[in-house]
Amino acid sequence: MSDIVLHNYFRSSTSHRVRIALEMKGVGYDYIPRHLRHGEHLEAAYLAVNPQGLVPALIWSDGMLLTQSLAIIEFLDETIPEPPLLPKDPPSRARVRMLAQMIACDIHPVNNLRVLASLRTLFGAGDQDVANWFRHWVNEGFGPLEKLLTASPETGTFCHGEAAGLADICLAAQVTSNARFGVDMTPYPTIARINAACMALPAFQKAAPQNQIDAE
Repeated sequence: MSDIVLHNYFRSSTSHRVRIALEMKGVGYDYIPRHLRHGEHLEAAYLAVNPQGLVPALIWSDGMLLTQSLAIIEFLDETIPEPPLLPKDPPSRARVRMLAQMIACDIHPVNNLRVLASLRTLFGAGDQDVANWFRHWVNEGFGPLEKLLTASPETGTFCHGEAAGLADICLAAQVTSNARFGVDMTPYPTIARINAACMALPAFQKAAPQNQIDAE
């Protein structure tokens, strides 16, 4: 048993990001699944842990609660410096954060499970409507992301240079989610190439949704 606990859901892209970071940092943790589709994240026992009722929630070894995937990942990077997930110089750090936030702040929030569920309950959307919504917002974000990555000399094997970091974590988790909704990756060869490089790494493989104890 570990004294670090991660409450998460195998399909959650935010949980996926944190699992990748924990694997990259070599941090062991206890995995507590919270099935979002079964409403386990809204049960009183979990709300007592995380009042927001979202995943992931990381309980650190000293009992500190951390939520929000980007905050958790930056905490891990600041407390466990190797391997670094953000570059050292400010311009490069800003670029990596920019790329990560294009996914985490612009694409993911409108395609979160609770938003997709609201499309159904509030507006009567069917499966095809929901899938079209998801693909629309991915394409809105991936179009400019592809252009930025392709045009920048700072893009290497990964989003920034030759080592995977914060932006790659967000990219890989998003591409994994895209597959469930049939997003066509043909227009995004650079993103697809970077994702393939990520998925060749053991940390990304171990953190993949299909390799979790609650995978269905």
